[in-house]
Amino acid sequence: MIPSYTQQDQLSCENAGLAVKRGISSIISLVFIVGLVMTGSVQAQRFQVLHTFTGGADGANPSTGLTIDGSGNIYGTAFGGGTQGYGTVFDLGDDGGGGWSLTPIYSFQEGTDGAGPAGSLVVGPDGALYGSTAAGGGGPCSDEDGYRGCGTVFMLRPQGGPPLTVLHSWLSTILYRFSDTDGADPQGPLTFDSAGNIYGTTTSGGDAGWGLIYELVASGGGWTQNILYQAQDDGDGAYPWGGVVFDQSGNLYGVFSQNGPDDYGAVYKLSPTGSGWQESTIHAFTFTGDNGSTPQSGLVFDNAGNLYGTTVHDRNGGGTLFEMERSGNWSYSLVYGLSGGINLGPYDKLAMDASGNLYGTTYGDGQYGYGSVFKLTASGGGGWTYTLLHAFSGGSDGGNPICQLAIDSSGNLYGTTTGGGAYNKGVVFEITP
Repeated sequence: MIPSYTQQDQLSCENAGLAVKRGISSIISLVFIVGLVMTGSVQAQRFQVLHTFTGGADGANPSTGLTIDGSGNIYGTAFGGGTQGYGTVFDLGDDGGGGWSLTPIYSFQEGTDGAGPAGSLVVGPDGALYGSTAAGGGGPCSDEDGYRGCGTVFMLRPQGGPPLTVLHSWLSTILYRFSDTDGADPQGPLTFDSAGNIYGTTTSGGDAGWGLIYELVASGGGWTQNILYQAQDDGDGAYPWGGVVFDQSGNLYGVFSQNGPDDYGAVYKLSPTGSGWQESTIHAFTFTGDNGSTPQSGLVFDNAGNLYGTTVHDRNGGGTLFEMERSGNWSYSLVYGLSGGINLGPYDKLAMDASGNLYGTTYGDGQYGYGSVFKLTASGGGGWTYTLLHAFSGGSDGGNPICQLAIDSSGNLYGTTTGGGAYNKGVVFEITP
């Protein structure tokens, strides 16, 4: 995964924030001596734990959100655990008695197939599951968790193909293995274009070592990588996190978690040209006022073409939620400033429902210091109303979520926590309105 940093000009909080998301086994042992209370209303919700991870065959310490396919099936990954200890892919479904049952459908072996999935699964145009692992696959990389290899991109499908209701005989196909010079430590969800090509980000590797944005194109029965842009740390930024998203014109958008024009991260745009892709900065974070630092979550579009994202830190608290409004040139505005402190803010994407409400998780704030689930509702005059949906206790309800929430057709929210639960290996939870 991401190697140790040698930069001397970065805030210690930024480096610590990056370490939180890349070192899942170590973050569970962190002790937060905090008693932080979020401002805003508290809305009555029904919270329930659907599964408590044991660290065995079911997995351990999930660091990504869940994925719901068109038939309502729910899938996810765990960073550790499994039959070999290198992570799992699982299905979550009805147990036949009114409850929920988690079924592991694949355990990573650390070898050529990968280790440590650190990006949410996506359902591809063919109905199969696609994802990436932060390690394994080969190459010279190693990380503090003991995982080896530079990472992979994989596909999972049941024997016989979709529909994905088959819970046995799943087959894994490795689409690409990273080798450091072509990227390392892929993080964030993958994105498909209309032609079925795959796009993603690696947080390190490449010619300069600062990470890159890549495309995988099906070719001759395999997949060929095209590097769209390599971070240079020359004012553009470093360490692209959270994947990329397309606009209707075919441009790609994402975030650099560090450096950039003002040294605190940036939102970038990649525009296709006749000879490749042109990178430009549409916002530079300054770590002043309402302008945060260290975006790691990736971006989401609303129906009007505006972008929303988060930062882990800001001067006044535990990170920010921001909007990039598309009105000619892109303009930045603060959506909401979160309470908390260093390393406590949001680490994954926001989720947006059909009404334009935003939902997210924070890693370590809340009443008990183990993170929270929140909702932001647009109010008159361009403001937003914050609602606390759940504050994790670090006990049986879980703790320290690093996940984007999934929303089903009934408006129920699903997510994971990296820690807490009976075995301190994390949980899967549901919040029902």
